[in-house]
Amino acid sequence: MAHEMQSSEVLKAHTHVWNHHLSAINSAALTCAVKLGIADVINSHGKPMTISELVARLPIHPTKGRHLQQLMRILVHSGFFIHQEERFSLAPASWLLLNDEPLSAKSFTHLKIYPHIAKSLDLLSDWFQNEVPTTFEMAFGTTFWNYAANNQRFGAIFNEAMACDSRLINKVLISECKHVFEGLTSLVDIAGGTGTVARAISNAFPDLKCIVFDQHHVIANLEGSQNLEFVGGDMFEAIPSANAILLKWILHDWNDEQSVKILKKCKEAIPSKEQGGKLIIIDMVMENQHQDHESAATQHLFDIVMMVLFAGKERNEKEWAQLFSDAGLSSYKITPSLGTKSIIEVYP
Repeated sequence: MAHEMQSSEVLKAHTHVWNHHLSAINSAALTCAVKLGIADVINSHGKPMTISELVARLPIHPTKGRHLQQLMRILVHSGFFIHQEERFSLAPASWLLLNDEPLSAKSFTHLKIYPHIAKSLDLLSDWFQNEVPTTFEMAFGTTFWNYAANNQRFGAIFNEAMACDSRLINKVLISECKHVFEGLTSLVDIAGGTGTVARAISNAFPDLKCIVFDQHHVIANLEGSQNLEFVGGDMFEAIPSANAILLKWILHDWNDEQSVKILKKCKEAIPSKEQGGKLIIIDMVMENQHQDHESAATQHLFDIVMMVLFAGKERNEKEWAQLFSDAGLSSYKITPSLGTKSIIEVYP
């Protein structure tokens, strides 16, 4: 009981509760920094800036200049900027907020704080007490996928956020994990969106024929290249045949029954293991004992996001193994080389 705890324990517990209760402020502060372009201003200045220099350069009202120090204070504490000798400079994380950074994570930041998702999270406790599949459907009366398909602005933000994540993954995938694709003759990127990953793979392996397979409205008006093609369809119905199937951040969107259906369709589309057939899954593997605390926290947060938006989930190795077994796949190999994500090679 709280009244039986030492005063220091009670105060520590109280701080813990407050930090989690107010955690949305971190997201709001980051969003504010992105919209004001703080990282870009510091970067273009070419050297660390004082608070007065930031006030003069940022698009803020003169009456709000005295509050910028408060915003910068929490952003420094959160690790987005460095404060030394009364001047602010970029931290490693803030480089990912720059407009001209090829690996910029700004679009993903916009998606995660988008009001529609925030509203879905607000309904979490009500959702646990009814039969509606997701809190998103409670809030908007339709599934996330239908909403994205029928709301052009929202769909564009989502697609760019996925492309943003893919650009980050590509840097490691192509440079350090090329062995995963060596020897393949053809590959289908399931639900590959606008083709960010497939384009990188097709450029790195010009002899590898790549197909981006997604819904018709997603790939509409997208142009391929000599070894890259866009094909529309439904992964629950049929998947184009290929030497290998790529599933990047796909199966966590679906429950176990739906994931098994997708995996079975994938198995039908590839040759045997002896003939070089395999699935390449890029997804999270939870409860990895080699992960640091921050990476594990990210995985747990995404697990809840998948639950409220799609009724999906992140999975640990035991849960992945069960999916593969239920889909009739024979073996798998996990390579934890993509930060919070892993490469899982699965064989028929």
